[in-house]
Order: sequence, then structure tokens, then C-alpha cells
Amino acid sequence: MQIQSKALPQSFSLRREIQSYIAPADGRGETSHPLLVFSVVALLTLFAIMQIDLHSAQLQAIGLLSHGTAIDPVFLSP
Repeated sequence: MQIQSKALPQSFSLRREIQSYIAPADGRGETSHPLLVFSVVALLTLFAIMQIDLHSAQLQAIGLLSHGTAIDPVFLSP
């Protein structure tokens, strides 16, 4: 009596599920999943904000970032 493992059919179904997310190469060029593009743009935006915050003193010294004197004090936090 032979016992069959459920791991092999599950691995094939997992492979089919992953391949359904990959666009077939039919000569039209590569396309990216919209969620991947959104994630990359969001992460790059967060990275840019963090870099500006980290180097704000240096950016103010060379004149690329204002000193915050033009902001109305009503809009600043206590």
C-alpha cells in the first residue's frame, strides 16, 4: 500500500498560482503589476522624505530649504 503525500500537489498548485501573477512573455515587452509600481513609488517617496528630514540643516545652509520663518504660527503645533 502506497501513501501519497499532499505536499507535491500543493507545490504544483502554488506554482500555478505564482505563475498567474507573472505576465506571459508574448513579445509585447515586460509589464509590471500595478500594486508593485504603487509600492515602489510609495517607498521612494518615504525614502525621499526621510532623507530631506535627515539632512535639513545642510539643505538650509545652502539655501535649498527654507528656515520655516514663513509659516504662520497658528499652524504650528504647541
